[in-house]
Amino acid sequence: MKLHQLKVEFNAEQDRLLLRISTDDGKEVLLWLTRRCVRRLWPVLLDVAQSSSGIVLQSSAEAKAVLLGMRHEQAVSQADFSRPYEEGGRERPFGSEPILVVRIQARRDDGGNYVLSLMPMTGSGVDLTLDDRLLHSLCRLLQNAVAKSEWEFTLTLPRASIAPESGEVRTIN
Repeated sequence: MKLHQLKVEFNAEQDRLLLRISTDDGKEVLLWLTRRCVRRLWPVLLDVAQSSSGIVLQSSAEAKAVLLGMRHEQAVSQADFSRPYEEGGRERPFGSEPILVVRIQARRDDGGNYVLSLMPMTGSGVDLTLDDRLLHSLCRLLQNAVAKSEWEFTLTLPRASIAPESGEVRTIN
């Protein structure tokens, strides 16, 4: 089965994010992401993004941050955020109630792709295979949802320092 669409929205009544994942074969999985979960998930996503080829090879933190920012903007510009999420009519193999995510793992599969596992305390969870476009799209969706949540924190990417320290000259290759 192949990923069709993702949607992340803040649910004020539950004070959680609802992650909806639909597949091309007509299935949908619903996941609750609590504030605590999102705070644990974000560093995992950043680690995955920063470990991609090219970024990991950079010698300075500034160069890594600049390259990560460029990759993020490029991937997000290729994603289609304008299409509304296709509602209804999908089979929900894990049931109609969202799964509460409490365990998160990231690993590489045999093909070298990153796999993000989002799991409840017990039982089965969801594995998402992440390419650059999907990884950065998920990051953007989470950033937007957290911004609407009033959780009093923001999800940010590492930034290169713009101004050099008192007379210091920096070169980024």
